[in-house]
Amino acid sequence: MTQTLPTAPTLRADARRNRDRLVAVATRMFTDRGVTVPLEDIAREAAVGIGTLYRHFPTRDALIGVVYRNETEALNAVADELSNTLPSDEALAQWLHRSLDYLATKRGLGAGLMTLLQDNPELQAVAKGGFPRMLDRMVEAAKRDGTIRADVDASDVMHALGGIYSAPASPDWQARSGRVLHILMDGLRRR
Repeated sequence: MTQTLPTAPTLRADARRNRDRLVAVATRMFTDRGVTVPLEDIAREAAVGIGTLYRHFPTRDALIGVVYRNETEALNAVADELSNTLPSDEALAQWLHRSLDYLATKRGLGAGLMTLLQDNPELQAVAKGGFPRMLDRMVEAAKRDGTIRADVDASDVMHALGGIYSAPASPDWQARSGRVLHILMDGLRRR
């Protein structure tokens, strides 16, 4: 059955604040505890009733989808901001480090996200168009500027990231992955 994600309708200011707070709390709790966290805990932490949560997000999958879409869009916006303000190799490096936060959220969404992606063409389009497209754009810009090696492409970087991102979860996973990203960038930069 194909699902669509709930969009944020025009809301009163207080309803908008409630919805935004629910998404922020869900993002943090999904990252820390996984998608099986009780929705009642999310509502309580967001200081709203469970009915308010269900008015905005009728199902757990609807909330997961909005969290994923928001995180993907935020990562894309960061890519634009960094590309406009930093040298291309530094923009790429900082964006890859920020992608670790994105990945931490994605890991928290886990199997729930995979199931949702299978059943939701809109979310599939977000997934396919977001990270790979931005990575390609940033790698190509750094190659054009001569700040990274000309003999690499985004698929090479994606392949290297696969190893970093598939490392087993541990308390120091993010810090260790950040160090490996520094090593990756050292290898990509021209000498």
